[in-house]
Amino acid sequence: MSSLVLTGDTSGQVTLAAPAVAGTSTLTLQAATATSAVNTLATAVASTSGTSIDFTSLPAWVKKITVMFYGLSTNGTSIPIIQIGGGSVETTGYLGAAISNGTVSAFTTGIGLGGSNSAASVRSGLVQVVTLGSNLWVAGGSFAQTDSAVAGSMAANKTTAATLDRVRITTVNGTDTFDAGTINILYEG
Repeated sequence: MSSLVLTGDTSGQVTLAAPAVAGTSTLTLQAATATSAVNTLATAVASTSGTSIDFTSLPAWVKKITVMFYGLSTNGTSIPIIQIGGGSVETTGYLGAAISNGTVSAFTTGIGLGGSNSAASVRSGLVQVVTLGSNLWVAGGSFAQTDSAVAGSMAANKTTAATLDRVRITTVNGTDTFDAGTINILYEG
């Protein structure tokens, strides 16, 4: 087996070993700015106003999205949710539930981020949304509500009508306003 060793400028090295089989293998490395880069961190958005926060124009090669929320709060009692879609945000067809403080709540309009909410609720956590292929998506994650010492988790599934290209964070009623926190996504190919 032939190997190629690349030594770093200051330390470390990478070894590339060719397999002991007939034929040619090609590995093309991409720049971090390539259109199909493996990991892309979007720009964080302050969740201090508005009824929804959208991340749009996601590339077709996305296989996994991590939604991260820090100190998220609204001015009302409607539970925050994550919605996904292809071409437009999809508001139906979710099958999921969240559990917090021993209470289970079902969700059909999005991926629920908890079982209860008050205007004083402040939550932080993350949800991973991953494809199984063919527009089938599953989600799971966890959160903590620091105002009430409650932790919880959620899981859901959704089949999008088209290739996923957007993520929205809103509330079940769609009218409560965000008044604190930061939200971001990390998407991967």
